[in-house]
Amino acid sequence: MARPPIERAVGGVPHVTLFKPAGVPGRDLEQLPLAVDELEAIRLVDLEGLSHEQAAAAMGVSRQTVGRVLERGRAKVAEALVGGKAILIGGGQYRVEPRQLCCTSCGAVWAADPEALPPTQCPSCAAPGVGTCWDPVGGCGMGHRGRRGRQGFGAGDAGCQWRGHGRGGSRP
Repeated sequence: MARPPIERAVGGVPHVTLFKPAGVPGRDLEQLPLAVDELEAIRLVDLEGLSHEQAAAAMGVSRQTVGRVLERGRAKVAEALVGGKAILIGGGQYRVEPRQLCCTSCGAVWAADPEALPPTQCPSCAAPGVGTCWDPVGGCGMGHRGRRGRQGFGAGDAGCQWRGHGRGGSRP
């Protein structure tokens, strides 16, 4: 008997669930289903620039699982774009967990409302640099562990190793 799939953690259910080519009536289009967990993997890796390891930590699954989910999702998006098909988002093995968001300017960390659209600016300092804080154990002021393993790195500290945070740049 097959083992049931592990649910993937997603930061929220998308507000828009159907994409279609312009100028073609929806009833004339074939619809390709894109699971919510596939969309989350695409968002984390392709939009936010996380590695497979970082996306796996954010989704609560293994790196290999993220790779498989991402591959399936990308193939469906490519087929829809090339073949002029609609994409219907929904279903899949997932659970909604509020995303931890962090500000790249002041280091503020807060839980996102899964029902609301993601904020475009920090509620503390109003800066536009808001990203997903994927590290489940925390670390620096932006929720990430510093290069030297110390806790408590603040905004702009060279110790933050994760992409887009502080001066640390991308992961070593």
